[in-house]
Amino acid sequence: MTALPTTVQAPADVHRVLARCREAVRPALEEAVGRMHPWVGEMAAYSLGWCEVGGAPVAASGGKGVRQALAVLGAEAAGAPAEAGVPAAVAVELVHTFSLLHDDIMDGDPARRRRPTVWKAYGTGPAVLAGDALFALAVETLAAAPGGPQAVRVLSVALSDLVHGQADDLLFATRPWTGPQRVRTDEYRAMAERKTGALLGCAASLGALLGGAAPAAVDALDRAGRHLGIAFQIVDDVLGIWGDPSVTGKPVHGDLRERKKTFPVLAALDSDHPRSGRLAALLDAGEDVEEAAALIEAAGGRTAAMAEARRHITAVEGALTDAPLQQRAVDELRALLEYLARREV
Repeated sequence: MTALPTTVQAPADVHRVLARCREAVRPALEEAVGRMHPWVGEMAAYSLGWCEVGGAPVAASGGKGVRQALAVLGAEAAGAPAEAGVPAAVAVELVHTFSLLHDDIMDGDPARRRRPTVWKAYGTGPAVLAGDALFALAVETLAAAPGGPQAVRVLSVALSDLVHGQADDLLFATRPWTGPQRVRTDEYRAMAERKTGALLGCAASLGALLGGAAPAAVDALDRAGRHLGIAFQIVDDVLGIWGDPSVTGKPVHGDLRERKKTFPVLAALDSDHPRSGRLAALLDAGEDVEEAAALIEAAGGRTAAMAEARRHITAVEGALTDAPLQQRAVDELRALLEYLARREV
């Protein structure tokens, strides 16, 4: 699951929404983590950004709390108080943390948010155990909420989609850049919806469900989150090639050095550009990333990626407009979703 770069600054109104929602959720999230085995709980707190290795507390907030905010705003959009969405916010934040923890192991990533990842800090086995515990705690938390059985079913669908998307993403790395077995942009879009969009949609729709929203509103928020996930992932792909390292926290052309099959690359390879063969050769060899980036842009990969992201942002807007939801919460959701999808490109 892709994480929001922590160095990107939100507009003041979005910052206030995120802070308000974090404050509403933090006590319940701390209480849930406090029920874990102490050692496993320390790893969970470390992964949430609350402590250092050994348990010493840190002052940092532990991330923006995007999924927490989506759940709280989902409940408010249904006309319920923020508190109604807190169990959904806790459950989704725990699942998100679990997914990042396991992603880091699968991808071999040594650092996240400029700190060692949990598997590097504590070991692979303990990190797997902590991820499993976070997942179990998420289900337990949601099952205990009013309307828990239905909420758990919604979370289960999102989790199945997340696993499906992660499996596709891992398999993409084994497929060639060109030829009939290449990864196509429609496959990538489906992967991004599952891997990134499913949990974003789940957060908003679960909050609405626990807030008593009508099924049409719950479904609309799920659709909005899934479209957001695709736009978010594609914008992240653009940042991974051309983003400013001081803003993204990632090295320039980092995704090309890692030979990731991202949307701009796939779109460029699908174009009729006369040097697409040269691009494929560079990507296959992992060489001359500056030339590869220039070829991707010349072949229209960057333009195609941003056009695709804008299409899904428009779909987010349509889902929110059509749903029977409270306008103030919808306005805050709209501001948050647009910020996440656009960011700094």
